[in-house]
Amino acid sequence: MFSIKILVLYLLVVNLVAYVWMGADKRRARSGEWRVPEKRLFLTALIGGAPGIWAGMYAYKHKTRHFTFKYGIPLLLIVNAIVFWKLFRFVGE
Repeated sequence: MFSIKILVLYLLVVNLVAYVWMGADKRRARSGEWRVPEKRLFLTALIGGAPGIWAGMYAYKHKTRHFTFKYGIPLLLIVNAIVFWKLFRFVGE
């Protein structure tokens, strides 16, 4: 029914999207274009994309000074780790 492969694929996709959105938002911020809403970035982090957002923050040096990102994303990273560790254990049974 539900496999570890699907869970791993989901995590890879959501984190790749999160990482790309951080880069796109940085480019758009520099050129004054429409930005990726912060709510979308946080929602993506909440549903498993916190590692991608965190990696994008430091790779692109983007939003690293914002209090909500500086402390919120690492907190969501911990939450993601706990939730997905439990999911991997459940699916692996």
